[in-house]
Amino acid sequence: MKKRLLTGDRPTGALHLGHYVGSLANRITAQEEYECFFIIADIHTLTTRPQKKHISDLKENIHKMVLEYLSVGINPDKSTIFVQSLIPETFELNTILEMLVSVPRLERIPSLKEMTIAADLKTQPFGLLGYPVMMAADILLPRAELVPVGADNRANLELARELARRFNRMYDAIFPIPDFQIEGTLIGTDGQAKMSKSLDNAIFLTDDAPAVEHKVMSMFTDPNRLSADTPGRVEGNPVFLYHDAFNSDHDEIAELKERYRGGKVGDVDVKKKLVRVLNDFLDPIRERRNQLEGDPDLVNDVLAHGIHRMRLEAQETILMVREAMDLPSYAYAKALQGVEPVRGLALV
Repeated sequence: MKKRLLTGDRPTGALHLGHYVGSLANRITAQEEYECFFIIADIHTLTTRPQKKHISDLKENIHKMVLEYLSVGINPDKSTIFVQSLIPETFELNTILEMLVSVPRLERIPSLKEMTIAADLKTQPFGLLGYPVMMAADILLPRAELVPVGADNRANLELARELARRFNRMYDAIFPIPDFQIEGTLIGTDGQAKMSKSLDNAIFLTDDAPAVEHKVMSMFTDPNRLSADTPGRVEGNPVFLYHDAFNSDHDEIAELKERYRGGKVGDVDVKKKLVRVLNDFLDPIRERRNQLEGDPDLVNDVLAHGIHRMRLEAQETILMVREAMDLPSYAYAKALQGVEPVRGLALV
């Protein structure tokens, strides 16, 4: 039996090359080895963007995200793609897990402070403080055994492991203790931080060829290099990092690096080659996306299948949780169907 893997994204905008290097490429491989659950975590976006104008964008963002998943090679016949808010058992498990963690423990998670600052929030919303608990519910609901996460989410994963152990110890051992795998990152075109839409330093999977060329030709390189005949620095140079990530011609990369270090090739030439490399990489994705957009029912069908599959797993988990805790179970609720309520009788 395959082990289970859960990972996903918040639907806040288009996916970019950083997403591909950091997670999407690994998901394509993982779906052959693991039973994969890919969550589109729309409720998590509310922790820092609860305004209606942002919520109104979610439906379109989710639609585009599914198309991008499929266009890069994620197979809905092999993986379960679902929307977080459409799995009501998530909220039930989240509530139960909240009872097993203290506020001081949550306040020690460094990423929450960073998210508060990044969102320019004067105070930390209760939902943001509880973000790692709901993330734990996301992970434990399908009883995932492996969770690929970015380095900034490692502390959240540690909390999920703690909560799984605590529940198992207090009630019954129903949750596997999820292991984690740290995902890679790709520096942005500005050479200052990892690729991010909010920092305007991203090349998106949906960018057309002219947009890719414009962004690459504007990329940060070696700030100390004043001319093409000046020896340049390859290490940490974003242009060469992108060549390493996307250029399959290793001999060409080695030659370019040698010439760059020796002051025998200019930045423009190296960037032009990168433009070709990136467009060669993106062309099949663009073509596949255009084909997928021709089927207006495809995204809804993929999500309907994924949500149904995830809800079956979620209901099974919640039944196990309720029985382990000796809470009224769904079986108990079903037995009460058709029974007339008795005035004054309290819920058992």
